[in-house]
Order: sequence, then C-alpha cells, then structure tokens
Amino acid sequence: MTKGKVLIVDDDKLICWSLEQVLNKEGYDVTFVHLANDALSEIFKEPPDILLLDLLLPDLSGVEVLKRLKKKDYHIPVLVISAMATVDSAVQAMKLGAYDYISKPFNMDAVKLAIQKALEVDHLRSEVDYHRTRESRIYGFNNFVSGHSSIRELLRMARRVASSEAPTILIQGESGTGKDLLARVIHYQSKRANSPLVELNCTAVPETLLESELFGHEQGAFTDAKKMKRGLFEIANKGTILLEEIGEIPQPIQVKLLKVLEDRRLRRVGGLKNIAIDVRVIATTNRDLIAETKAGNFRTDLFYRLNVITLLIPPLRERKGDILLLTKYFLNRYNHQFHRNIKSLSKEAEKLLINYNWPGNIRQLKNVLERIMILEDTEELLPDHLPYEIQSYTGDEAHAQAFIKLPHIGLKLGEVEKNLINQALDYTEGNQVQAAKLLGISRDALRRKMIKFKLM
Repeated sequence: MTKGKVLIVDDDKLICWSLEQVLNKEGYDVTFVHLANDALSEIFKEPPDILLLDLLLPDLSGVEVLKRLKKKDYHIPVLVISAMATVDSAVQAMKLGAYDYISKPFNMDAVKLAIQKALEVDHLRSEVDYHRTRESRIYGFNNFVSGHSSIRELLRMARRVASSEAPTILIQGESGTGKDLLARVIHYQSKRANSPLVELNCTAVPETLLESELFGHEQGAFTDAKKMKRGLFEIANKGTILLEEIGEIPQPIQVKLLKVLEDRRLRRVGGLKNIAIDVRVIATTNRDLIAETKAGNFRTDLFYRLNVITLLIPPLRERKGDILLLTKYFLNRYNHQFHRNIKSLSKEAEKLLINYNWPGNIRQLKNVLERIMILEDTEELLPDHLPYEIQSYTGDEAHAQAFIKLPHIGLKLGEVEKNLINQALDYTEGNQVQAAKLLGISRDALRRKMIKFKLM
C-alpha cells in the first residue's frame, strides 16, 4: 500500500532520479517532470498528495506555480526546493501556501522527514475541514423544526446577529428550549466558524476553580498550579465562548468577567501582563436576570453589558403547533436509530401530547419519545405508551397534582417523593439547580434528598 503520491518538479534530472529512488523505497508513488507547465497539467489531471517544487524552472517560476494553484483553490502540501535560496523567495513561497523550504544540496533524511510531517499536517487539516463542514451542516438554521411565527422571527434575528460583529449575545429561555443549540448555530453560521467554539456550563465548575477555568493561571499561582494553563477565553480567541447558565456565576467572578468583556483583555490568575483577546461571548440562562439584579444576585452592570443583543426562546407550551411537528421529527429519527417502525400517532395520543404543558420543553419531549422507542415495538403510538403524568394531566395547573391522590390501599410517601425527584432530574437531564426549581426546593435540599434516596 502506497504512502501517497509524490510529484517532483525540477529541471535537474539527477535530483529527480535520486529523489525517486529514495522515495520509492519508502513506499511513495513518485512521478517527476522538468517543466512547470507539465507539472500544472499533471496536477489538474490528478492532484498528488504532496508536491516537491523547484523555484527556478525553465518556463515558469515555482512562485508562479504556487500562485496558479492558489487561484484554482488547490490545497496540496508543497515543499519548495532551490539551489538559490533567499529569504525573500522563501517568505513569498510560504505566503502562497508552501509548507516548508529546503535548500540544495539537501539531506535525504531531512527530505523524508519533511514529507512525512507535511502529509501528517495535511491529513489533520483534512480532518478539521471535514468536521467543520459537518458541524456547519448539523448546526444550520434550516434544522430548526418549527412552524410558529415567534420561532421564525427569532431565527430571522439570529441570522442577522450571526453575520454581524456583535461581541456579546444573551439567549434566554426555560430549561430544555434549545438555548445551547441556538448558540452553536450562531457560531457555525458566523465568520468565526473556522475558529474554536469553547463551551462551559457555569453550574458544573466550583467557584474556587471557575476563575482559573475561564482566565487561566500562571505556574505557581496557587498550590496545585504546577504549570501555566491557558483559560477558556484564550483558547476561544478569534472564535466563540459559550457560557451556559451564566446566571449561576458567583458575584466575585461576575466582577472579573465584566472587566474582560469591557476591556477585551484578561490577566491570568497570578499573572502580571494583560492579554488581548478577540472572542464572541454567547451567554445562556433560564433565569429572569432582571429579577436577579433586583434581588442583588446578579450585577446590574454585567447584565447591561450582556443584554445588548437578547434572543428569547418561547417555551413549548406557548407554541402548541410545534408539539406534533417535533414528535414526528423525533419519531423519524428514532425509527432509524433504534430500527423501529412507528408510522403514526393515535388521535388520543396526539391530544394528550398537545394538552400537556411540557415543563421540560423540547428536551422532555425528546426524552419521552426516546424512551418509548427503546421500550415499545409497535406501528402506532398509543396513549398507554405515554408516561402516566402525561396521560393523567388535566390541563388545569390547580389540579396538576391530581395524579398523586391517595389510593384507598395507601402508599409510601417516600416512594412518591423519590419518584418526583427522579422525574425532575430526568426532565432537566441531571441539572440539580433546575430540578430543584421544578420541585420548589433549594438545591441543597434536593441534594440531601438525593443522598437519602441513594440517587447520587
């Protein structure tokens, strides 16, 4: 199996022959030509995996060959070789896309190593291009499943924001509405799509580590700082940082975050110099930040810094027409994934799905349908396939707890409590802050109950 196709372009026949002998033994498929125009014909007919190009050729210069390849958008790793190496020609060749520059007479081992490294870099570039193209296709505005006017307006605004230079974007909405999905779409449909998207869930990192995680630290800044670490803002430079649930950030970190957003500079923990950054910040929250500022939990100045562009995703219960659209979308998806064949929903099941208030929004609907597809093997989705809380939901919030009526034979209160905690954690995909909110208790109280019922 060949390591790759190598095209050598040099008017020195002895060099071409010598390179061919060495590289053939290394497992490469080698072709050589002596004129630039012959090289261009070979490339346009069947591009090689790597090009070894002399700068001085009888008909055209190697630099002219590089210009034509760049104009035609050919991404071929090029090693430039010349007996008359100059700094200017080297710089010009590198600007035009050459990977490396080797002077004659050259060492064959150095040439082999340079070819190997160039091919490795090109392979990594191809992988990155593939994944970027795939992400751009997955996270596209056309992939939003909705027929509601509020979502159409939201996406119209999001498209404009994505193509703009807006440095900060705030996305608000209840848990499970798709805030993080919208943030990713904005990134991958923006000019920053070829730069990193770095994500941080602000509830997942302890306060003591959050500053270092965001802004990095210098070696020796604290006891466990064995070496310098770049923070997420630095890693996201030229790209986007997604701060999920920004309403959970402690006040001391809010102050430092505000300064970074205002100055577009940061200082690592224990550092002495400021580091300039070019980062788009997308923050998401399911909290009412205006109420949080009035309560003193969130800094007013940070809120106004974030609130320049705000996108609000309405909950699923306010766009009932999307429930069946999303249901059919997920059924088609899971039919393929789980090798099922659910072709339709009964009218009764449709009514139950539409009538339910979906406190966990799209995430909850997705989880319910995924569970059904795993457990059931049927061609029609029936009411009995739906969870009991959906079947028994009355539509009246005052009677939302009718399904917990005490049966004549009695029940174990602990089992009911455990079941409700499990449901809340399921709706929020394990987010304890949101689960506690659904249950109307504090996070600490929830954690104590989780320990009591051995749920953690």
